[in-house]
Amino acid sequence: MNNEELILKLKKIVKPYVQNDGSLDNISEDTDFVKDLKINSANLIDIVLDVESEFNIQIDDDSMIKMTTVKDSIGIINNKLLENDRK
Repeated sequence: MNNEELILKLKKIVKPYVQNDGSLDNISEDTDFVKDLKINSANLIDIVLDVESEFNIQIDDDSMIKMTTVKDSIGIINNKLLENDRK
């Protein structure tokens, strides 16, 4: 799965938690969930749970803390998918 496909999936996942739908139009790897999309910290946990469900992965606490931008999330998702493939 390439980064564009991951961004589209992340966009669908975060949409219910975004305060301003217009900010989703410009989502990119540099998008910060809190600063750019105005997602609160409680909803970030919901997003992580939704990501785990969507991609069938487990995200540990250390990785969860690092999921602040789309780019970071893509990296973590890709790493977790690779880990699953190795099992």
